[in-house]
Amino acid sequence: MGEEREDPQKLKKIAAAAYDYDNDPRWADYWSNILIPPRMASSSDVIDHYKRKFYQRFIDPDLVVEAMSSSSSSQGSRRSAPSSASSTTTNEPVRSRSSGTTAQTSGSSATNPSSLGMDRQTLQFSINAWVLVVAVLAIFPLIPKSLSNRAYRLSFMGTTLSSLISVYSLYGKPRAWNMQALQAYFQPVVVAKDFMNFIFGLSFLTAPAYFRFALIPVLCRTVEHVAKFLRRNFTRSTLYRRYLEEPSVWVESNITTLSILSSQSEIALGFLVLASVFSWQRNIMLLFMYWQQLKLMYHAPATGGYHQSVWAKIGQTVIPLIHRYAPFLNGLLSAAQRWWFR
Repeated sequence: MGEEREDPQKLKKIAAAAYDYDNDPRWADYWSNILIPPRMASSSDVIDHYKRKFYQRFIDPDLVVEAMSSSSSSQGSRRSAPSSASSTTTNEPVRSRSSGTTAQTSGSSATNPSSLGMDRQTLQFSINAWVLVVAVLAIFPLIPKSLSNRAYRLSFMGTTLSSLISVYSLYGKPRAWNMQALQAYFQPVVVAKDFMNFIFGLSFLTAPAYFRFALIPVLCRTVEHVAKFLRRNFTRSTLYRRYLEEPSVWVESNITTLSILSSQSEIALGFLVLASVFSWQRNIMLLFMYWQQLKLMYHAPATGGYHQSVWAKIGQTVIPLIHRYAPFLNGLLSAAQRWWFR
C-alpha cells in the first residue's frame, strides 16, 4: 500500500526531471527572479529544487516538493573547499597564523552571503515599494506636473538601482578585469532580465523627454517583486492577511499575464519613441539604444517567448497591408528584417 501511494509522486518527479525547462521561457523568467546567493545558484541541488517548484506552479500543482534542507543548500557554498577545511583543522598547531586567517575568511564567506542576501532582498523590496509609490504618482493625472515629473525620474532611478542590485546578487562581479574575464562575465549577464531592466531604466532616466507609457513595464516588474517578497516574509502578519494577501496571490498567479502586458507595452513604446523623432522631443540616441534593446529582448531567453508572440501578431497584420497598399516599402522592410534577425 505504501508503494502504491508513492508511485504517483515518483512518476510526477520523473516527469518534472524530464521536463524541457530550457525551451520554456517561463522558466528563464522564474529563475531570473529568484534571489539567492551566487554560490548557491551554481549548485545542482538548488537548481533542481527550484525546477521542481516551477513544475509544481506552472505544470502540475499536485507534485509534492519537499523543503530544501539546510545541509544541501549550504553544500553548494562549501563544496569548493572541503579538503582545505580538514587540512586546516589537522595542521592547526603547525601553521596557526595561516590556518587561523583562512578559517576566518572561509567562515565569513560561508555565513556572509546568506546574511547579505537577506539584506539585499530587504533593500530591494524597499526600493521596489518606493518605485511602486512614485510610479503611481507619476501616472496619476491629478498630480501637479512638477511633482509628476519628479516622481517619473525617481521611479526610473529606483528601477535602475534595484536591477543593478539584483544583477550583482545573482552574478557577483568579474573574477578579473581583463578582456577575457569581462567577456565571460557579461555573456550570461547581458541576456538576463534584470540587466535589461537596468538598461531600460537607465535609458529613460537620462532621456530629456517624459515617456510615461514607459512606466507600465516598471509597474509590472515592481508589483511582481513586491508581491513575492510579501508572500515570502509577511504571511503571519495580520495586516498582510487582511489587506494584501489577495492582491499578492493574484499577482503571483498572473505573472504570465503581467509579462505579456509588459512585452506589449515595451514594443508599443518602441513605436512611440520612433514617432517622437518627428517631433520637437526627438532623441536619436534614445531611439538607437531602445531599438537595440528591443532586438535583445526578442532574442533573449528570459523575454524572447513573449516578444516573439507579440511581433508575430504584428507581422500577421502589418506585412500583408504593406504588400498590398505600399509595395515600395518592401525593400525597407526586408532590410529591417535582416538587421533584426542578424
